[in-house]
Amino acid sequence: MSNLIAREYKSFEGIKHLSADGQEFWYARELAIALEYVQWRNFAKVLDRAKLSCKNSGYAITDHFAEVSKTIEMPKTATKQVDDYKLTRYACYLIVQNGDPRKEVIALGQTYFAIQTRRQEVADCFNQLDEDNKRLVIRGDIKQWNQMLVEAAHNAGVMSDEEYATFQNAGYMGLYGGMKVEDIHRKKGLKKSERILDFMSSSELIANLFRISQTEEKLKKDKAATADAANEIHFIVGREVRGTIERVGGTMPEDLITPRKSISAIERAQLKKLKNSPKKLMLDE
Repeated sequence: MSNLIAREYKSFEGIKHLSADGQEFWYARELAIALEYVQWRNFAKVLDRAKLSCKNSGYAITDHFAEVSKTIEMPKTATKQVDDYKLTRYACYLIVQNGDPRKEVIALGQTYFAIQTRRQEVADCFNQLDEDNKRLVIRGDIKQWNQMLVEAAHNAGVMSDEEYATFQNAGYMGLYGGMKVEDIHRKKGLKKSERILDFMSSSELIANLFRISQTEEKLKKDKAATADAANEIHFIVGREVRGTIERVGGTMPEDLITPRKSISAIERAQLKKLKNSPKKLMLDE
């Protein structure tokens, strides 16, 4: 991401507000400035088009464009009451979609609010899942990221099975305060045939997903060229994730409760339930 894009993303984040109940919102007049609209009347036209898009999408305009009154300072210590709007993220997304496409900042705003809106949609769906299904979803993500991590480690010089085992341990040692795979396996009370990732809660899986994804990115960014360099990066990333958990007052991964049911067992049960369902899939017809 270029410095320009990073700066513009930061400007959108910088004008975000939180309501008393923790809901995020943006003020239309502040967004207008961020989108480089000098005249409010020009931005008001964009607002009107965005509100129409909102209505045509089947949403109530007032749910996303809440009218408010704001006091602004004028010359010689005078003040003036002006109309403003409290905007949801979706409203901001509609505004940038209806903005002047010739403005570079509009294109950046479209990307920013589209990504943020999609993230919220995914988060909302995820938060509705029970713990078992959360574990299934995250474990699936980890499988995909682990494949990319293996490739990145290989490109960095981690070639043999023994070298990859050392590389894997480096990440776990960083995240688990010095514990290796066998130590974590033992602490969880697992059998030799059982995999530790199969017996992690959603919180523990998320910590490991962050470790894996950030290591994969850093290996490529730093252009690691030796197995030792890759091991060091994996350890440092794991340690940083652990430090973040500690700073926010979270529970260390090794102290989280180990689920009784493995993710593999959950997956088998769901596949069996799907197979026994009286409703046939279109592929079966």
